[in-house]
Amino acid sequence: MTTQSKKSLITPGNKWPFILVTSLFFLWGLANNMTDTLLAAFKRIMSMTDFQTSWIQMAFYGSYFLLALPAAILIKRYTYKTGVLVGLGLFIFGAILFYPASITMMYGHFLAALFILAGGLSILETAANPYIIAMGPEETGTRRLNWAQSFNPIGSISGVLLSKVFILSHLNLSSAADRAQMSSEELTAIQSEELTSVMGTYVGVAFVLIIIWVLVKFTKMPKASDEENKIDLLPSLKRLIKNPNYKWSVVAQFFYMGAQIGVWSYTIRYVMQELSLNEDDSSTYYLASLVLFSVSRFIFTGLMKFFTPRILLLISALGGGICTLIVIYGSGISGVIALVCISGFMSLMFPTIYGLGMTRLGKDAKIGGSGLIMAILGGAVLTAVQGQISDITQSINLSFYMPLFCFVVVAIYALYQRKLEKNRTPVIARYEA
Repeated sequence: MTTQSKKSLITPGNKWPFILVTSLFFLWGLANNMTDTLLAAFKRIMSMTDFQTSWIQMAFYGSYFLLALPAAILIKRYTYKTGVLVGLGLFIFGAILFYPASITMMYGHFLAALFILAGGLSILETAANPYIIAMGPEETGTRRLNWAQSFNPIGSISGVLLSKVFILSHLNLSSAADRAQMSSEELTAIQSEELTSVMGTYVGVAFVLIIIWVLVKFTKMPKASDEENKIDLLPSLKRLIKNPNYKWSVVAQFFYMGAQIGVWSYTIRYVMQELSLNEDDSSTYYLASLVLFSVSRFIFTGLMKFFTPRILLLISALGGGICTLIVIYGSGISGVIALVCISGFMSLMFPTIYGLGMTRLGKDAKIGGSGLIMAILGGAVLTAVQGQISDITQSINLSFYMPLFCFVVVAIYALYQRKLEKNRTPVIARYEA
């Protein structure tokens, strides 16, 4: 057992900015998990395959990848606050674009709106994660980030509740076969009503975000490490590539995101199959996953007072892998329970990998942070692979081999973390007794 150094969690004077920035974690959690439910919704609305619906995640997390580095350059050139305001602005714009998309009723238009919305989230995450780390002693940076990230799953729960009440419950239960037999006019009327429910939910969120944008605009935020705004992109990238700990943290984050998004994207589909439920009822189990994810995040954050992050990360990866095996080879309620439990083990992973990777990056922190956000691309690429496996094998169970492999990669990263620590100033080692 280890003991964390008794350092203050937040630098005096940063409490209100910390609370405000932490609220952003709630907001992108809400958007992320509303998006996860869209896979089940569009599969029903437009009679799509699992691979076709995975384009939702490819558009969403592909945007994360493409916007993360420009976001880091923006923040480096200006301030964290500028990044937050631009990110919120794109978030709002993308959500409002759901209105014209619902009129054209074209899948590509919804994907474009999601791409813009997710670009805003990418900028928000690129700004908020290192900003939280900068708001207190570096020795407590990983713990502080886990605390802020604890509000992300609360947003996720809210997002699923919004989707459950305003989107999934309004889906017409006609199957793909039934819809194929309908007249063009009848099918269009049903789809229009369903897509209007999708649109209304996102546009409603946009109006709330406008209020948040105004609050951030008129709040005096700490400069943190923004004093140096010179952009040395290539030298920073060269230093980061030569940093083994950082480099492997990006790899681990890529595969973790593949596991998280894959598990959540196909939770509703798995429950529908195993328990013979519709999308609305199945989303209750997805909601249970997020509640467990949220509670576990607080528990793991508390345990970081006594155990090093790498030990907890290893335990979580092994636990997630075991539960995934049960999902693959189990059935019925036992498989569903194991699927829900995976979320409890995943709760620790993103902020911990991020915090370990960001340790002692100094002036490369903003560019480094963007790399760890770009790793979210794993959620797009590997979820699409999982969708292909499902379509080819005609088994949603076998598709979970993809998340299983991802947990193995995270476990290997955790095992080698002590060796990787030797390549940086041993801040994390100070946590150990």
